[in-house]
Amino acid sequence: MKNVIITGTSRGIGYELVPLFTNAGYNVLALSRNSAPISSIDLDGCTIFPFDITDSKDIQMVSKFVEENWRQVDILINNSGVLINKPFAETSIDDFTSVYEVNVFGAAALTKAILPFMKKDGHVVNISSMGGVQGSMKFPGLSAYSSSKGALITLTELLAEEYKETGPSFNVLALGAVQTEMLEEAFPGFNANVTAEGMAQYIMQFSISGHQMYNGKILQVSNSTP
Repeated sequence: MKNVIITGTSRGIGYELVPLFTNAGYNVLALSRNSAPISSIDLDGCTIFPFDITDSKDIQMVSKFVEENWRQVDILINNSGVLINKPFAETSIDDFTSVYEVNVFGAAALTKAILPFMKKDGHVVNISSMGGVQGSMKFPGLSAYSSSKGALITLTELLAEEYKETGPSFNVLALGAVQTEMLEEAFPGFNANVTAEGMAQYIMQFSISGHQMYNGKILQVSNSTP
């Protein structure tokens, strides 16, 4: 059985990914600050931790779990994300810091902790946004969020280059609008034409096989502009 770590599993895409992988026979470590939603589902092969990606002790806890129970991680999906929608003039440095701590620093810290357990055929998939892609349409109010997602894209490219000889592979999916709780909170009343479950199915398939064709690539996953 293969082993998958997924962050941000309390709702939205991350929540939908967990049963998709477990039903396909994978061992899943589901990580999120609020573990209650996933805990309420009876899933064989799923381990659940209340987990703060900005807390070094929680990162170490995950590393210890893998070392003692799995010894190997086949797929890491960095899906955790924080979004703040404020005019730039009203966005404090603390706002920027809180967004970057989750979207960039946390993803980097967890990846660093898990890399020793990943082999050449492993796959790290970072979940970014179309807003972080150079030249894409940008939206006022998302200076912290979109710039952090741009940083995650560049980090992915750099890690793919650094680990190209030994693996694992690193790729980043820049998602367009998906109907999630985060989208509703940021843009009340906006209706996306892609569901969280539909996007989760795509991400799962890409996580399993995408590294066979791609490494260090930004894939724009959007059927609209933006």
